[in-house]
Amino acid sequence: FLQETLAEVGLTPREYNEFIVYWYPKMKDNPYNLIHFAGTQYTDTAPLTITPEPDSTLRVFMVYKPLAKPVDITPQTLTPFTRTGFTVVEWGGTEVKGH
Repeated sequence: FLQETLAEVGLTPREYNEFIVYWYPKMKDNPYNLIHFAGTQYTDTAPLTITPEPDSTLRVFMVYKPLAKPVDITPQTLTPFTRTGFTVVEWGGTEVKGH
């Protein structure tokens, strides 16, 4: 799921492999994981300033919650990213704990 989804949003194989190497160990022992990729919810609350200003910026922020049972959700619609010129890529995430 992560490889397919991260490729869809625009990460290169090297970038999505690094993402998965970091996050998979944190998620693998959970029976299920509810995963959401925050778009403007993340970028609006965590502004990023880079000098010189990049031509394109991709910011991928995954929010996941461990679950004991599967839940029915509507699949998230993601917007593919096009790199142009000097491109900055940032990826990260967080776990939602609690109920």
